Amino acid sequence: MLGHFITFEGGEGAGKSTQIERLKTFLESCGQSVIVTREPGGSPGAEKIRTLLLSGEARELGPRGEAMLFAAARADHVDTKIKPALERGDWVLCDRYADSTRVYQGEAGVDTDYLRLLETAAVAGVRPELTVLIDVPAKLGLGRVASRAREENSDGPDRFEEEALAVHERRRQLFLDLANEESYRFAVIDGTEDPDRVERAVRDAVLKAFSSTLKPVRHESEHGAEPV
Repeated sequence: MLGHFITFEGGEGAGKSTQIERLKTFLESCGQSVIVTREPGGSPGAEKIRTLLLSGEARELGPRGEAMLFAAARADHVDTKIKPALERGDWVLCDRYADSTRVYQGEAGVDTDYLRLLETAAVAGVRPELTVLIDVPAKLGLGRVASRAREENSDGPDRFEEEALAVHERRRQLFLDLANEESYRFAVIDGTEDPDRVERAVRDAVLKAFSSTLKPVRHESEHGAEPV
């Protein structure tokens, strides 16, 4: 495909959304066409499933049933949004993808082979070239979620945010294990740093992964030409 696919992963409150928007701005400054999307969701059909999953209404189906719903949402998302964008030559930045299903439903006890079969069917060969894992301790991430909820006066944590600290910490370790196993596509970023430092680390990882195709626009300063 002509475009490029980058996914962002991490626990609750890792700061993925902030860094995705900053990376989008950077890539656009380099002359690239960029779309931002998310999972579960990202397409009309998948957004309906997202509401069902995050509300907790699907919990009675059990972890295997929820995994199937995630796969159904992903298939619609890939077919109607991600794949067409990549075929056009766009850069696609996705907040969560198949790795989140491996971690969240895997932690819940769903068989690895079962998850692999669902993933293969759902992604239809569309896999990220780079996965940015923003790593933060679970307690810190949940604190951020609670602070954001107070600021936004929201309805409180969703189906997954509300689970126990120990569950979130196990998910964090599963993400790190996955990054170690598939290090060829992962960049692990310390999300405890301030957002500007995290942004620079994400940008460096992207420039390294796409060095042959991505060239930052340069501008003149009193010190000479510098990358944007």
